[in-house]
Amino acid sequence: MPDDLDRRIIGHLRADGRASLSKLSDVLGVARGTVQNRLDRLIETGTLMGFTVRVREDYDEQTVHAVMMIEVVGKSTTQVIRKLRGLPEIYSLHTTNGNWDLVANIRAISLSDFDRVLREVRMIDGVANSETSLLLSSL
Repeated sequence: MPDDLDRRIIGHLRADGRASLSKLSDVLGVARGTVQNRLDRLIETGTLMGFTVRVREDYDEQTVHAVMMIEVVGKSTTQVIRKLRGLPEIYSLHTTNGNWDLVANIRAISLSDFDRVLREVRMIDGVANSETSLLLSSL
């Protein structure tokens, strides 16, 4: 379970994912080795799943954005989540209640790429049904 220092490290990395260990240790008031050990543990336990680049929404207006609701069969949710996380076009993934078990935010570079992602998701063992909506504009 992440403690206060872990949450502060994660918070600073959300604001600046390229922050050096030295900068984090200075800002947090702890030793560089402490930050390194905490980051190693957060990665090892899966709390931090990786580092990524965030791009302005208007950077590539041709990007296809969509929301996919996914129904999972039986007790295969963990397996389905593992497979979905392996798709780089799945920007974020959430569990939910109601008729759908998972909600995936999808970002693809083209409609043909988007179509491929839909097929790949539907082919995952344990995916019973899905419904996808394209996001047309942000307000």
